[in-house]
Amino acid sequence: MNKARIVIVSPALADANNGNWQTAHRWQKMLSSRHSARIVGEWPDAAAKADDVMLALHARRSGPSIDAWAEARGPQGLAVVLTGTDLYRDIVDDATAQRSLQLAQRLVVLQDMGPQALSTAMRNKTQVIFQSTTARSPSDKTPHHLRAVMVGHLRAEKDPLTLMAAAALLQTGDGIFIDHIGAPLDASLGLAATATQQQHPHYRWLDAQPHEPTRRHIQRAHVLVHASRMEGGAHVVMEAVCSSTPVIASRIPGNVGMLGTDYAGYFEPGDAAGLAALLRQCRATQGARDGFLAHLSQQCAQRAPLFSPENERLSLLQLTEFLKAP
Repeated sequence: MNKARIVIVSPALADANNGNWQTAHRWQKMLSSRHSARIVGEWPDAAAKADDVMLALHARRSGPSIDAWAEARGPQGLAVVLTGTDLYRDIVDDATAQRSLQLAQRLVVLQDMGPQALSTAMRNKTQVIFQSTTARSPSDKTPHHLRAVMVGHLRAEKDPLTLMAAAALLQTGDGIFIDHIGAPLDASLGLAATATQQQHPHYRWLDAQPHEPTRRHIQRAHVLVHASRMEGGAHVVMEAVCSSTPVIASRIPGNVGMLGTDYAGYFEPGDAAGLAALLRQCRATQGARDGFLAHLSQQCAQRAPLFSPENERLSLLQLTEFLKAP
């Protein structure tokens, strides 16, 4: 097999510690087993002439790099990886994102519902690659209360206000405690989290945390809450599933594409009362082998093989072979 020289363009680098960076870093490691792979914030750079294949994360934000590649090479070797804001906002009304779709030889989406956001012509050149994470053994979890965790930087797309509103609807006597992890990218949301914490002591805002402690929080929680209004395929969802932590999620395409259309743990986007009701239902059935919480766990276990590293690695190698073919 000929060794390809692959450049991964990621607008977010290591200091961002977000989903785009996690994807770029993981793909670099997976591809480096057979090819040469590097990560850049923008292309071209000093090593650009040696590159055979470009994987560009984010149609809009990587637009200048995608334009430069297409001008120099045409579509050959160019894959554009579509994020949530690409699929569910930017390709509708942003000229840069729309141009990136046209220029790419291949489009990549990160969950099963992604192709449905594209035109028929664009679907014909689209590949689904489920992201992956390492599996973790279930953690011992107390029966005395329910611990929920939400992970995501505080910004509008992640809809942290719905979680805070749900916390306000819960009472201390409900036995439900919420940990909220994420940096205040929107300062007003940080202020709201601080106020919620002061008014409702069963809610804790833990600010940003490194990746490994965050995974341990997910592993120890009884349930992960994912309230996003816009998502391409959230890392934290697969990290929960692969840690035997069931998920309560907003019913948006990015979540449904990961958890399945028949998953029982959805609430409507922005529905704080619906979220609070699901948390109470989890608490009420905690420990019951045939209860609601156990049912969510079983459904998540059925999805876990989709998020295996080997599944993702083989999909990436398949994509690379397609892109570097003459």
